Amino acid sequence: MASMPHDQKTKREKMAKADKDLIGLGIVVAMIILIIANGSSVIADFVTSLISNGKPLDDILSAALLLNVALLLFGCRRYMDLTGEVSQRRQAEEIARTLAQTDPLTGCLNRRTIDDALQDMIASARITGHEVVTMVIDLDHFKRSNDVHGHLAGDAVLLEATRRIRSALPERSIIARLGGDEFACAAIYDPDHSEAIDRLVLRINEQIAHPIIINSLAIEVTASVGLATTSSSDSSASQKLATTLLHRADLAMYQAKKAGRNGYRWFDASLESELRYRNELEHSIRQGIPAGEFVPFYEKQIDLDTGQLTGFEMLARWKNPRRGLMSPDVFIPVAEEIGLISDLSESLIRQALKDAREWNPRLTLSVNISPIQLRDPWFAQRLLRLLLEANFPPQRLDVEITESCLHENLGMVRTLITSLKNQGIRISLDDFGNGYSSFAQLRTLPFDQIKIDRHFVSNLDVSKDSATIIEAISSLGKGMGLPITAEGIETPEVLAELRKLGSFKGQGYLYGQPTDAQSVHEMLADQNMLRELATADDQFEHAAAA
Repeated sequence: MASMPHDQKTKREKMAKADKDLIGLGIVVAMIILIIANGSSVIADFVTSLISNGKPLDDILSAALLLNVALLLFGCRRYMDLTGEVSQRRQAEEIARTLAQTDPLTGCLNRRTIDDALQDMIASARITGHEVVTMVIDLDHFKRSNDVHGHLAGDAVLLEATRRIRSALPERSIIARLGGDEFACAAIYDPDHSEAIDRLVLRINEQIAHPIIINSLAIEVTASVGLATTSSSDSSASQKLATTLLHRADLAMYQAKKAGRNGYRWFDASLESELRYRNELEHSIRQGIPAGEFVPFYEKQIDLDTGQLTGFEMLARWKNPRRGLMSPDVFIPVAEEIGLISDLSESLIRQALKDAREWNPRLTLSVNISPIQLRDPWFAQRLLRLLLEANFPPQRLDVEITESCLHENLGMVRTLITSLKNQGIRISLDDFGNGYSSFAQLRTLPFDQIKIDRHFVSNLDVSKDSATIIEAISSLGKGMGLPITAEGIETPEVLAELRKLGSFKGQGYLYGQPTDAQSVHEMLADQNMLRELATADDQFEHAAAA
């Protein structure tokens, strides 16, 4: 697998040799002209002097002879110097060209040169009746591993992954690093033996999946692969076929990721419309955040023993001008993938703090944060800045962290929780029971509350296992002095069963659908639970709690 097409390299070598030959020919011709023009008479007189028994040469003629010899020597020396200069220039040009065409870390082709190399491969394959398969390979969870173990370890992983991919590819294949942890490969195959492609991709997946040992640390990396082949492409569009194949393989790769990662998918024509929708979604998210299209909705949180309203959980909604109100399941994963989840989350929290500032001071505001935000060492400082901007008491804010985050980087989570709690912010462990947290983790991390995963709660009236799990969590919370909130209370039957298992706070559709800030404000006004309508006793209780 050469880093650049062989034909281009041979052409440049021929050009360099032609330049050298041209310089040499020019100098030889120049020397002949000098000798003919200046040296012919001197040489004739020198020969006559020898025949005439050593008759001395004229001083001027002697000087002319020496000048011709010097010119000849100078010409030879200049020829050697020019040859060296041309060679050095060619080497410098070759190095610059290599840097421009290859990835400096892995030595693969880069994004700028893969199209030309792939186009040459397609043309060569079709002459012999063969086809070309293009693969886009993306390492799964590489960014998370890079953040946890550092960029040096990340570079080592990329180098080892490149080596393993190269070792699995057949000869005459090409490999390029498109950027980050994404690679593109292409290989020629016999259309009568297309099953060889499946074996090749399985071999690549198997090779990459072996743990990578770096400084006695075993790093687990898998790959998602998308495939596209010339056999299903329109040959009339041959000029753009390389770009088309890479585009289609990239679409298939995303399908492999959606299917669970560590696998491969073939391109399907239906993916084109999905890509258009995805691109429109990304573009709309980028425009919608600064335009204020993403708004907080609020879900009630109730004390099940007293039926009293205790606060609200903020939920994200998108008021899309074209598609109407959209749920977070649609846009949150996309915002995370394109690196905008922090901007989106902070814009929602900023608005929610302004809304909640008008509520009765004893009502709390709960906000969820993305696992990506947990990896940001400056998140705590930014959240505190938002609190200051809104003049919102930290004691009324509850930050919810999903249980699965504890297994990604426990040390960073502990630092973040400690930093937030030092400012008076409450911390809840969300979706408990779904991520296998250990008792030791609950003891070492200073949580203020546990929230039971809604899956167990919503099935409580029909599943004995759910009842057993919730009862165990209730006992655990009581033993550790941690309040328990149950999410997903949707029917009176579930509520009745839940009350049998302990004392809980609860939330769910039984108490009403999540609603916007204006509706919440009107509801609280009707119940005399806005800040300006709060009683003196409420104000006193809030001050004492703070």
